[in-house]
Amino acid sequence: MNRREVMAGIGAFAGLGALSGLPAYGQDADIEVNLRDVWAAWKAANLDSSGRVVDRNQQNASHSEGQAYGMLLAVTVGDRLAFERMETWTKVNLGVRSDNLLAWRWLPDAPERVPDTNNASDGDLFRAWALLKASRKFSVPEYRELAKSIATDLVELCIIESPGSDATPLLLPAAHGFRTDSGFIINPCYSMPLAMTELATAFELPELALAARGAVDLQTTLARDGVVPDWVEITSDAIRPAQDFSFNAGYEAMRIPLFLIWSGLNAHPAVLRYAEAQARAPEGSAATVIDRKTGKILETSAHAGYKAVAALSICSAQNSVGSALPPFVSDDPYYPATLQVMTMIAQAKSAPMCFPL
Repeated sequence: MNRREVMAGIGAFAGLGALSGLPAYGQDADIEVNLRDVWAAWKAANLDSSGRVVDRNQQNASHSEGQAYGMLLAVTVGDRLAFERMETWTKVNLGVRSDNLLAWRWLPDAPERVPDTNNASDGDLFRAWALLKASRKFSVPEYRELAKSIATDLVELCIIESPGSDATPLLLPAAHGFRTDSGFIINPCYSMPLAMTELATAFELPELALAARGAVDLQTTLARDGVVPDWVEITSDAIRPAQDFSFNAGYEAMRIPLFLIWSGLNAHPAVLRYAEAQARAPEGSAATVIDRKTGKILETSAHAGYKAVAALSICSAQNSVGSALPPFVSDDPYYPATLQVMTMIAQAKSAPMCFPL
C-alpha cells in the first residue's frame, strides 16, 4: 500500500468524510456571519493590539496554544488582519527554537520572557492547522510552506511509538521531558484528530495520521474504565497514572469530547463517558474536574464556555435535536471563552442537530 492509499484510509477513519454532507448552515460563509459579533467580543477581551493573546488568569502570559487557537478562530471568521498580527507576534516572540516549533510560554513581567524553550505540541499542531487554512482562505502560499515545516517537525520530534508489540504512534506533549524509564507520558487532549488528518493529507505525512488514529484508540481504551483523564503514562504492559500529573478528567481533558465531536466522532466512547458525568452536574453549572475512577464531580463552574462543552457533549451522546448551548459571555476568562467559540464552530461543522434552544 502506498502513502496515498494510507492517507485515504485514515482520512475516512478520522471522520473527515462525515463532514462533507453537512447542511448549508455548517459551511464557512455562514459561520463567518454567525460568529462575527462573538469574534469581535472575543478579540476585545483577549487580544491586544500587537497580536498577543493574553491569558489574564495565568500571570497575563501568552502561550503557543493561545496564539494558535486565536489564529484558528481568526481564519475561521475570515479576519485576515487579526490573523497576520497574531502570526507575526507568535513568530517573533515564540519562534526562538532552531526548528519550526514554538517555545510554549511568554511571560510579560519575567526577567526572561521565554524562560523555557521546550515546545507544546498542541500549540504547534493548531498553528500548523491554522496556517494551512489561511494559505487557502487568504491565498498566501508561504503559510502553506510554513504549515508543512511545522507538521514535519512535529512528526520528527514529537511522535513516538508505543512500547510493546503494537508500536502505535502517539503525539508526545513536547519534544523533551515526557519520556520515562518505563515508557512515556501522554496528554490525550493534545491530539486533535481532524487537524492531524488534514495536515497529514495535505503534506503526505502518514505518521501524523497514524498518530491521530492512535490517539482515538487510546481514548477508546481509557473510556472503558471511566472518563478520560488529563494525563497518563504508557508502558509496555500498562496504561497507568503518571506520577505528579492529574489522573482526573479536569480542565485539560474537557477538550477531548470537543475535539472528537469536531472531528466527526460524535459517538466516541470518550464523548459518551464525559456526557454521562456532565449530566449529573448541578443545574446552571458544568463539571470541571471529574474523578476518573468513580465519576464523582469534584469541581464545577458556571462559566459559559465550560457549560457549552458539556451541552454539546450531552447532545451528541444522546443524539438529541437541540441543546442547552448558552449564549457567548464576553467577560469569561480566556480559556472558557475560547472553548465556547470552538464549541460553536464544532456544533456548526459537525453536530448541526445540536443547535442552541
